[in-house]
Order: sequence, then C-alpha cells, then structure tokens
Amino acid sequence: MLIDLSSYHLRFTKALEHLKKEFDSLRTGRASAQILDPVRVEAYGSQMSLNEVASIAVPDPQLIVIKPWDKSLLPIIEKAIQSAQLNLNPIVDKDLIRVPIPTLTTERRREMVKILYQRAEEGRVMLRQIRADIRKDIEKQEGEAGVSEDDLKANFTELDDLVKKYIEEIEDLVKSKEEELLTI
Repeated sequence: MLIDLSSYHLRFTKALEHLKKEFDSLRTGRASAQILDPVRVEAYGSQMSLNEVASIAVPDPQLIVIKPWDKSLLPIIEKAIQSAQLNLNPIVDKDLIRVPIPTLTTERRREMVKILYQRAEEGRVMLRQIRADIRKDIEKQEGEAGVSEDDLKANFTELDDLVKKYIEEIEDLVKSKEEELLTI
C-alpha cells in the first residue's frame, strides 16, 4: 500500500504558516499590529501576549495605539515593548500607549532583507526535515507485500513535487516581502 501524501499536507501548511508569521513580524517602516506579536506582558501571574490584555489599533501608517483593558498594566506594557528589542519607543498618554513607527533607513532595510533570507532558509530547512520524515515512512514500506519499487519511486517523486511546490511558495513570499521592505 502506498502512503497517501495528502495526510502530510497539514505539516507542510503549518510550517508555511509559521514562516508567514515570522515574515509578518519583520518591520517594513509602516505600522502594523503584527509588529507587536513578539511582545509578552507579565499580567495576572502569567505571561500573556499583548493582544490578550489590550486592544491594538493602527490609526495611520506611522502609529500604533494600544489601549489596555486594565489601566494598571500601562507601565508593564510600556516596559514589555521596550524590552522586546523591536527598536520602538512607546509613549504613555493618559490611558493609552502610542507607539510611533520610525521610518527605516536604507541600511536598516538591507539588514531586514538579510533577516528575511535567514528566516526563509529556516523555512526551507523545516520543509526538508518534514520531507526526510516522510521519506522514512515511505522507505519502511519497502519489502512489504503489494509494494513494488515503482510504487516507492512514484511516492518519492510525488513527495519531491510537493516539497518543490511549497519551496516555490516560500520564494514567492520572500519576493513580495523583500519588495515591501525595500519600498520607501
């Protein structure tokens, strides 16, 4: 019996979704709520994501506004943003926090593109690891009744085509994100 590769699509899709989130966290010089995804806030005795303790709005391309549901969290959120190494300087304004997004210099844009390529390579490595796991599952069938060498080769070919499709998707994502990063 041949392995049905459609059951493995979920693993590939999850890897691609993870990579998309990584790409979204790269700052492009325009305000986006995803920029603050890595920010974790110590609240109510546990680590929480920022969107769990506050509403996040983007009123214009250079500003993010954070309005905590509990006003006592204002200084904690401010410190969390400062310590998240995002190069952002939050400003507490009464009952909300304004986070101005500075425009990126050409040098910083190039650094972001390098980081983009590093994360893309990490994504390709994830896909290759999944492929290696699936290849092992296919190889386990060798010698079983009703499984010929042609069946195994067909499975390997189908697997390689599937991985190639996902790698092309990564390349498309990289291309569009690089364009977005380098656009002033």
